[in-house]
Amino acid sequence: MSKAKNTQSPASDIKRYNFTGKRKIFYIISSALIALSILVTFLGVDVAIEFRGGTMITYSFTGDVNSNEVQSKVQEITNSTVNVQQGDLFQSDKKKLSISFVSNEGFTAEKQSELTTALQELYADNELEILDSTDVAASSGRNFFVKCIVAVAFSSVILILYIAFRFKRISGWSSGICAVIALIHDVIVTYGFFVIIGFQINSNFIAVVLTILGCSINNTIVVYDRIRENKKLMPVADINDLVNISTTQSMSRSFRTTITTIATMIIISVVAYIYGVTSILSFSVPIIIGMTIGTYSSLCLAPCLWISLQAKNKKAQKA
Repeated sequence: MSKAKNTQSPASDIKRYNFTGKRKIFYIISSALIALSILVTFLGVDVAIEFRGGTMITYSFTGDVNSNEVQSKVQEITNSTVNVQQGDLFQSDKKKLSISFVSNEGFTAEKQSELTTALQELYADNELEILDSTDVAASSGRNFFVKCIVAVAFSSVILILYIAFRFKRISGWSSGICAVIALIHDVIVTYGFFVIIGFQINSNFIAVVLTILGCSINNTIVVYDRIRENKKLMPVADINDLVNISTTQSMSRSFRTTITTIATMIIISVVAYIYGVTSILSFSVPIIIGMTIGTYSSLCLAPCLWISLQAKNKKAQKA
C-alpha cells in the first residue's frame, strides 16, 4: 500500500491568533481614536510658552500661598491668561512659584518690578523673592515647533529607507510605509490623550513622542523580522498565516517590554503625584498611554496594513 501524502501546510500546527481576520475592527478602532484626537483640538489646547511665546517667572517663598489669588493678581497686571504652579526647591526649605503667561511684545523690566512688588506686598510674610525670569519670543516658539516637526518628518523618511532596505525580501517599501503610518497613528492618539488629560503641549510632549516612536518602531521591526524569518521556513504558507504566526510569536516579547515600562512609569507617577511634581507627571502618564497605543499599533495595525497593501498590489499586478 502506498502512503498517503501529507497535504497539510508546514504552518498548520503552529499556534497563531487571527490578527489579519480582525483587521477591519482594528481599522475602525484606530480611525475612531484618530477622529477623537483631532476633535478634542477644538475644545482648546494648552500650548506651553516655549511654543507660542511669552514670559516665565520663578519665585521662591516660604509658608503657603494661594495659587488662585496669585493668578488673579498676575492677570490684573498683565491682562493675559496666566498659569501658576507650585513646587519644592531641592536642597532648600523654600518652595517654588512658577508663573507663565503670554506676552507677545515681551515683559519689560518695569512691568516685572511692578509684578514682583505687588506679590511681595500680597505675601509680605512669605519671603517671596524672584529666582528667574525668561522671555520667549513668539517667533522663536514657532521656529522651535517647526524644527521639531521637520525632525520627525526627516526621521520618518530615514525609517522608510532603512526598513525598505532591511526587509526587501518582504516588499520593503510597503513595510516601511506601513510602519510610518502606524507611528503617525501613535503620535496623533497620544496627542489626543495629552489634550484630554489636560497637560500642556510642551517640551515634555516632544520627549514623550520621541520615546514612543522609538519603542513602537522597535516592536514593529521585531514583527517584520519574524515575518521575514518565517517566510524562509515556510515558503509556501499563506500570507495571512505567515503574518498571524509571526505576530503571535512576537506578542510575548512586546508585552514583556511594555508591561515592564508601564509598571515603572506607574510607580514614578504615584511618587510624583504624592510629592506634587507635575513636571514628571506630564511625562510619565502620557508614556503609559503611548506605550499601550504603540504596542497595539505594532501588533495589530502595522502588520494588517502591510497585508492590505500586499493584497492591493497583487490585484493591481493581475489587472
